[in-house]
Amino acid sequence: MFDRALEEFGTVDILMNNAAINGQGIPIADLSTEKWDRAIKTNLYGYFFCIRRFINLRRKNGRKGKIINVSSVHEEIPAPGTGDYCSSKGAVKMLTRTLALELAEEGINVNNIAPGMILTPINQEAKDDKEAREEKTDNIPMKRAGKPGEIARLAVFLASADSDYVTGSTYVMDGGLTQYMGQGA
Repeated sequence: MFDRALEEFGTVDILMNNAAINGQGIPIADLSTEKWDRAIKTNLYGYFFCIRRFINLRRKNGRKGKIINVSSVHEEIPAPGTGDYCSSKGAVKMLTRTLALELAEEGINVNNIAPGMILTPINQEAKDDKEAREEKTDNIPMKRAGKPGEIARLAVFLASADSDYVTGSTYVMDGGLTQYMGQGA
């Protein structure tokens, strides 16, 4: 991926990590090592490999840059049967914060977007079935799923010079879901 980008553009100034295998629906006690590894390798190791390559490229060129990681509201909200997914997304949040400290003096900003339910293939059932979507959005205060373009606009901001003084931040885009989860306790 990097080789192709370098071939096409000559350099890479912005890295956006956005990959995930959703929770398997299997309790931790029953989750195979292979399924655990698959989620962690996709959702965390993939980010690590891209970030390491990006940092070394930026250092070689002596230039600033931007890293945007995409985690999930499940970096904070646990769900039964998704320990692999939630653990990996929580790790992405901490990786983002750690990198922000390590890279601040080099002018490489590192931020995180934590989406709630967005109508992408990871939520295919909700995309395809209005009843399933309405059931899943019932706990979202805005009563709707997010749209990919809403996440994209935030990513454009984080990639732009307008965010030059922002690093180590997580932007939660979830229609108020994380605010709602503690209600009624």
